[in-house]
Amino acid sequence: MAVGLVLQFTNTSIDDYYKVNKLLGIDQAAGTGWPAGLQSHAAGTSADGSLVVMEVWESREAQGKFMAGQLGAAIQQAGLTAVPQMTWFDVASYYTPGG
Repeated sequence: MAVGLVLQFTNTSIDDYYKVNKLLGIDQAAGTGWPAGLQSHAAGTSADGSLVVMEVWESREAQGKFMAGQLGAAIQQAGLTAVPQMTWFDVASYYTPGG
């Protein structure tokens, strides 16, 4: 069963987000560099300026492997120290219009 994850980072900008993606080798325009097990990804800023990332993963283990193997190091290399508020949920419905 797929799982959803919402991460909210205070004191983290959208520019920080793009910096981490660059360190990871993710090219959003080309659709390349995304980690194995990731089914969907969206990111933006909330009204209070927090960075919010929403993802659907094939499993918590797939996300954990990405965090331990790549994402954690890229966040550290980018100099980010904010610890996100994380909310996990079991995906009961998932639809991508036109997908």
